[in-house]
Amino acid sequence: MSSSGLPRHVAIIMDGNGRWAKRHKWARVKGHQKGADVVRSIVRTSREVGVRYLTLYAFSTENWQRPASEVAALMKLLKKFLIAEEAELVENHIRLRAIGQIERLPSEVKSQLDQVMERTAQSDGMTLNLALSYGSRAELTRMVRQLARKAAEGGIAPEAISEGTISDHLYTAGMPDPDLLIRTSGEMRISNFLLWQIAYAELFITPTLWPDFGREEYLSILDAYQQRDRRFGRVVDRQANRR
Repeated sequence: MSSSGLPRHVAIIMDGNGRWAKRHKWARVKGHQKGADVVRSIVRTSREVGVRYLTLYAFSTENWQRPASEVAALMKLLKKFLIAEEAELVENHIRLRAIGQIERLPSEVKSQLDQVMERTAQSDGMTLNLALSYGSRAELTRMVRQLARKAAEGGIAPEAISEGTISDHLYTAGMPDPDLLIRTSGEMRISNFLLWQIAYAELFITPTLWPDFGREEYLSILDAYQQRDRRFGRVVDRQANRR
């Protein structure tokens, strides 16, 4: 695959674990376990082809409302994943970051997450963002409160607030916005994910359930992205460009 026109930042809504498990007449946790294997494959592929940032929607603020047994199983799986992948992340120079209300995670999970993030903090090969206890409306509310507090204290004038100021107060501060958003399972919705950041992202919706999503389909989507004409609202004079 050519690196020309490759997205710098790919964001993925990993959907369909539960339906995959149901289709196979297994417990939902089996779908989440299989989904974790796919995460490993997609991270490796992203690193290999040269994607600089990969953001995965792993657990939303709304997911806390799921049955306590399922939430506990997901947290256990997350801790297991972090332990299992730490060495590979370090070896491949992949920086791990987490975005969301991380303080809501169980202490043992947060401790493991902090450890891996600290060990990979200086890695510069790729950045892997795990959206954990994440919701875009909560993120935007947090940003508004921060800016309102600064304005009230005289730290910033309201008229000085720009799009850049807003971006600098989001969880993704310092990172480019996603160029490409992929959603698996065929659902036609954004699900409260990176609402500000995906304003100009290219969207790909695949009917494939996340546990069945693999390297070849991912590469196919990246290839299709490279064929898209991203104009950002502008009109491109193709005739002039050919002169």
